[in-house]
Amino acid sequence: MFGDKSIMSEKGNCIGYAARDPSGVLSHYEFSRRDLGTDDVSIRITHCGVCYADVIWTRNKHGDSKYPLVPGHEIAGIVKEVGSNVKRFKVGDHVGVGTYVNSCRDCEYCNDGLEVQCVKGSVFTFNGVDADGTITKGGYSSHIVVHDRYCYKIPDNYPLASAAPLLCAGITVYAPMMRHKMNQPGKSLGVIGLGGLGHMAVKFGKAFGLNVTVFSTSITKKEEALSQLGADKFVVSSDQEQMKALVKSLDFIVDTASGDHPFDPYMALLKTGGIFVLVGFPSEVKFSPASLNLGMKTISGSITGGTKDTQEMIDFCAAHGIHPMIEVIPIQYANEAIDRLTKRDVKYRFVIDIENSLK
Repeated sequence: MFGDKSIMSEKGNCIGYAARDPSGVLSHYEFSRRDLGTDDVSIRITHCGVCYADVIWTRNKHGDSKYPLVPGHEIAGIVKEVGSNVKRFKVGDHVGVGTYVNSCRDCEYCNDGLEVQCVKGSVFTFNGVDADGTITKGGYSSHIVVHDRYCYKIPDNYPLASAAPLLCAGITVYAPMMRHKMNQPGKSLGVIGLGGLGHMAVKFGKAFGLNVTVFSTSITKKEEALSQLGADKFVVSSDQEQMKALVKSLDFIVDTASGDHPFDPYMALLKTGGIFVLVGFPSEVKFSPASLNLGMKTISGSITGGTKDTQEMIDFCAAHGIHPMIEVIPIQYANEAIDRLTKRDVKYRFVIDIENSLK
């Protein structure tokens, strides 16, 4: 079935993998990318990370999927052409594209390099409606054309396969960590959940000189957390004795868990003035007002970051040798990868080798 060109819905200048309906099953698809504009960069995609967003929209979990849908918003590749106005990039540059490809470019947030918070809404890299009315199609494809504002320079010495997960998983934890000054050596950080986002929070925490404690429901992750990722402590969150021992000991907590879980036990672990950042999407957030008020605590939400933070994060990872832990796969394995992702059976990010498998 894979690579069977008889099932393509239309001819075009780009090949990819698309879901046709809420089953989410991906298969070969040909379509057309827009012509290169004066401010655009055309990128030959070499790698694309597999994110839970790919599950959500290929399977229409939010009820707004526009089929055929080409997922993928952790994109890394090589510039193959630039528009006449483009000065930041040249042919051959290594670049990345993240979760959005357009915004109004004129509101207070866009002007501040926080395009992801654009007042008019940023345009998602896939399943979004672009300025010309077309539906955006993501990185499970051979190339993409993007306004140069939403491209990031990847240093030549940083592997493109490693760069891909930075564009969503990495920036989703880096942006709030920087916003809340979680880069103060000697302070203490708790990380809830050890998946694609959580393992990057641990890596950033250690690079910032923090004392890092990982909280997980699974004891099986203890060895990886401590020996592979360098966390200082590992706590099974259901163990009340372990949790009690850490009351009022943490300066910061980054919560990456999307499954439903209680919040009060974690709020109790924060010191006075401590900061709790939620980047996951549980079905509800419920805690006692006393958990927040009595210790002057802050609870904050965050999604991905703006263009300024994203470029800064990529440069930081290259300078400090921070690489996500990845499993590189061919595009033909994408359906199995998405199934495994729903079962949390990945350490810690699938990355599709687009250039060597998508033909």
